[in-house]
Amino acid sequence: MLITGGSTGIGYELAHLFAGDDYRVVLIARHAQKLAEVAKELEQRHQASIVVMAKDLSLSSSPEEIFAELKQRGMTVDVLVNNAGFGTHGEFAQTDLKSQLEMIQVNVTALAHLTRLFLPGMVARRDGRILNVASTAAFQPGPLMAVYYASKAFVLSFSEALANELDASGVRITALCPGPTKTEFQVRAGVAETRLMGGHSMDARTVALAGYRGMVAGTPVVIPGARNQFLALVVKFLPRRIVIKVVRRIQEKRR
Repeated sequence: MLITGGSTGIGYELAHLFAGDDYRVVLIARHAQKLAEVAKELEQRHQASIVVMAKDLSLSSSPEEIFAELKQRGMTVDVLVNNAGFGTHGEFAQTDLKSQLEMIQVNVTALAHLTRLFLPGMVARRDGRILNVASTAAFQPGPLMAVYYASKAFVLSFSEALANELDASGVRITALCPGPTKTEFQVRAGVAETRLMGGHSMDARTVALAGYRGMVAGTPVVIPGARNQFLALVVKFLPRRIVIKVVRRIQEKRR
């Protein structure tokens, strides 16, 4: 099985869950040293077989390189976890364009690319699981994180559509939609001081476990936590303009 963004946060916790269930785990992340440290930890704690590949998914060539290298090694991927992703904070017109385009590449394009590369083999074997990490951000637009929210809306919509297409194939697609979660994401995205992060946050282990169980069960959409489930439901019934104003407020920095 393969996990992108497997060295920190939710991906790291998912790696422990898979390794603990005797999967041969392929970890993908940008930093080779961090990957090596996580691989050593997984091997020692779970006596698991771990393969690491330092790849930057903001580069369009990376998905093909990953697929080709695993094929060369004779390795079959029966579970794909598209977890890698990042966000940035600020008004779109004022944020760095390069970062916004890289976000689309990582959160959207690489996810779709890796899915398309590994999915045909799963369909041919009539067996496989794909877990795509979306967010509760997928359920509404997000002023001050416009591209991030839009990217997660793509992940949710894409996953639900694939789940329908593959219903009779033996392959199951799950979208994991966590709310605020205690990971390194907040610091990199610049949202640690926003009102959103000033409230309730779940721990990465709890989120990962919910996603793992949902994937095993073949549940199309998993929203960890009763509060997050409630909020994802409520926004469907509120006027869109009100929802957007509320999201704008919680994305603003605390004074």
